[in-house]
Amino acid sequence: MAGEDDVLPIPNLSVAQYYFTLSSPKLAHLHAQASQNFLKAIEADEMAPHFKLLLSQSPAILPSSLLTDAPGLIEKLEAKNKTTLEALNLRLEEAEKTEGEMEISDALRAKAAYLTRIGDKDASVAALKLALSKTPGLGARIDLTLTLVRVGFFFNDSKLIDPNLSSAEKLIEEGGDWDRLNRLKVYRALNFLSLRQLKKAGELLVDSLSTFTATELFEYNDFVGLAIIVNTLVLKRVDLKKKIISSPEVTQCLLDVPVLGDYLMSIYNCDYAKFFVALATLEQTHLLPSRLLCPHARYYVREMRILAYSQILESYRSLTLQSLASSFGVGIDFVDRDLSRFISSGRLNCTIDRVHGIVETNRPSSKNAQYENLVRQGDMLLNSVQRLSRVLY
Repeated sequence: MAGEDDVLPIPNLSVAQYYFTLSSPKLAHLHAQASQNFLKAIEADEMAPHFKLLLSQSPAILPSSLLTDAPGLIEKLEAKNKTTLEALNLRLEEAEKTEGEMEISDALRAKAAYLTRIGDKDASVAALKLALSKTPGLGARIDLTLTLVRVGFFFNDSKLIDPNLSSAEKLIEEGGDWDRLNRLKVYRALNFLSLRQLKKAGELLVDSLSTFTATELFEYNDFVGLAIIVNTLVLKRVDLKKKIISSPEVTQCLLDVPVLGDYLMSIYNCDYAKFFVALATLEQTHLLPSRLLCPHARYYVREMRILAYSQILESYRSLTLQSLASSFGVGIDFVDRDLSRFISSGRLNCTIDRVHGIVETNRPSSKNAQYENLVRQGDMLLNSVQRLSRVLY
């Protein structure tokens, strides 16, 4: 039995990941394993309400083998749900009749936890809010609030995530312990990542590397992998070395997940040909298969390519298209198209002389930028003074 302060992994976010995998035709090579894992998780957590919901929404997504077994499985799980909920309701009635506030709170939290576990969204949210209103302990109230956030993550419901994250922050400010504070950082990082606020997410992920305990969200190696992926994009090269590459937690993870090691070290060591291969591999193994990262995969890959181009162009005033193509292990036409797209959108400060096959950098002077900013602000100030003078005189 879990201890009072143990955080149960409910709802099981892996179920949402398995369903995401099954719903993506591009991940057909992962469907067999995902189907097995999905069924095991549904049965283990007695998730009849959630399974019924998925079947009603999009049955075509699920494999035919699951659909064949679904009616019998749902009937069996519903019987378990009924028996367990009857026992929990009886326990709650007894507590309300003969026991005190603490026992009532315990009974309410037990019922809320079970409804959350089986994936009954509406009932679990109502039960968690009721338990929250009847629970006096600050630590338990924080845990209930974070459970509401997890329900939001599970169902991708921002209306549950945002207000309950704010509530959890306020509760922790009132006197939450270090463990809950550190777990909250991971929850906030996950939310920032879903909103594509990668810099904020990266900072929180780095801060949590040595204090991670939020295993109710994901496994430790998955968390470290997320920190590597995000911070490779948002950190400067010096900080990447200091905060990521030199981190013992990252070092251990790279031994277990060599794909991440190839990716991280190739961009840091300026091995661009290896980096392009590693980036393509990362896209297939970590970005597209991830329910969290897939919506940002195209953006992430584009930004990392821009980062790599910028990194090599900073070292030269000019270089040939041939040498640039060779550095990245691709053809001249590919580099030409790629650079042209990023130059036209203002993301790279260089020009291409296609006749002579040369790329010339034209980095703007920082002094010029400061001067232009000063002139712009001066104009705004003069306009404000003129409007004010018309009002006064």
